[in-house]
Amino acid sequence: MLLIAAIGVLSVVGAGAGYFLATTMGSGSEPAAETAHVTPPPAAPAAVHGGGHGEGETAPVPKNEMAVTPFKEIIVNINATTATGRTTSRFMKLNVALVYDETLAGAERIEERRLFIRDSFQDYLRLLTEQDLRGSLGLTLVKQELLHRARTVTESMSPQEILVADLIVQ
Repeated sequence: MLLIAAIGVLSVVGAGAGYFLATTMGSGSEPAAETAHVTPPPAAPAAVHGGGHGEGETAPVPKNEMAVTPFKEIIVNINATTATGRTTSRFMKLNVALVYDETLAGAERIEERRLFIRDSFQDYLRLLTEQDLRGSLGLTLVKQELLHRARTVTESMSPQEILVADLIVQ
């Protein structure tokens, strides 16, 4: 029952991420660009108190340029336990994209080290069990670990977010 609920939650998250990727990277009829540029919504301006009539002035808010780079589909074996307690192997399919800040130092290394980032993702994903992927907490922990690995491989804080388009366990 929990597996069905987890699949439902992952489907909703995947559909949202898929919609985001589809809208930022083009339609399915044309090939998507390797890297899509996304400008996040501006944050609320901070008030700067001037000495004049007590009126607040607003400071300009610098704009961040965020880039989204998708990775090829990753398929790995993970361990699962059947209802009878027997250990078995299952396939996990994962489609992810990396959101990174182009203005931070090390951003240029993301495309250079793309294959190493993907390899690092696969190394981690092969260690997972079906139990590790349960619920929204499981998905959050996987995304955090993938982000940590992307930052480690690029030796920068430029990677900001991991977007999961699909996560399927068969």
